[in-house]
Amino acid sequence: MSSYNLSETQGKKLSSILKLDQWFRLSIRESIITENALQPCSQMNYLLAFGCEITTSHINKITDFLKSKKIDDANICYFQPDPKLEPALVIQCQFDIAHLKPLIAALSQVLSCQLAVFDDAPKITQPGLLVMDMDSTAITIECIDEIARLANVYEEVASVTAQAMSGALEFSDSLKLRVSKLEGIELKLIEKLKQQLPLMPGVLDLCEYLKSKGWTLAIASGGFIPFAERVQQLIGLDFIHANELEVKDDKLTGNVLGVIVDAQEKANFLNKMANELKIDIKQTLAMGDGANDLKMMSAAGLGIAVHGKPTVVKEADVAINDGSLLQVAYFISIPNR
Repeated sequence: MSSYNLSETQGKKLSSILKLDQWFRLSIRESIITENALQPCSQMNYLLAFGCEITTSHINKITDFLKSKKIDDANICYFQPDPKLEPALVIQCQFDIAHLKPLIAALSQVLSCQLAVFDDAPKITQPGLLVMDMDSTAITIECIDEIARLANVYEEVASVTAQAMSGALEFSDSLKLRVSKLEGIELKLIEKLKQQLPLMPGVLDLCEYLKSKGWTLAIASGGFIPFAERVQQLIGLDFIHANELEVKDDKLTGNVLGVIVDAQEKANFLNKMANELKIDIKQTLAMGDGANDLKMMSAAGLGIAVHGKPTVVKEADVAINDGSLLQVAYFISIPNR
């Protein structure tokens, strides 16, 4: 292919016109794709479209959007980090991330796919570190809420959990309040709950993908050690950091022991692990769903909101709002120019 005029077709599969992992030039003003990609410069950023089968119709709508922002030229690449994922489209051009980021949610709805804008990300080809939240991130439940069901105080505890995750309450205070209501729960019930933890779709695939590339994996959780240990077994984590529940006579006392893993402690853990492993902080990923994860996400090379609360999606570098966590691979596996 020497050139391809996008205005002449709608709905054509990209696989029929673009080779995987090869960069092309997109003339936005003329809607023409050519093989001669632009030389990237330091001001170039990324717009990533993923989570659906991308066609020329998607490119045309994205092109119209970029044209309205007075962007004339870009590099584009169609790539597939893993066979379990649909190929994604990444567009490299000069734009103001702070300006475009609030606008892409509406465009995402029009395209029926997920979009992200970012300037840089860790590289899968280099050693890296992933630190993730556990509850509602690595697993689909909030463990403290499920323990509360056993004590018949679910509604009361769940309402406090929701406030903590949205940032309406300080996490440490909310944790102590919620745990105090769990006094008397038998440890054997905790052990039973441990065996029933539902993994978030794609988290095992993501961990296997990263491990195959030599990455280190960890959880930093405002949840509890018994559940973090179980998740560690299930998905092959290297390290965990979570809260310790006090137990006496095989029952919960309603107290938390030691340092509480709150937002700052999560960020501290990420930095500590990166230092100990001699991994550049730019080569770190942090992902979570709640306000308690924001400091950790901000400290990382790339912070990813996972099915996150609206505030978290807004403040994170990028977000996965639907589908498999394996989609994290898109952000870190963009082919080199």
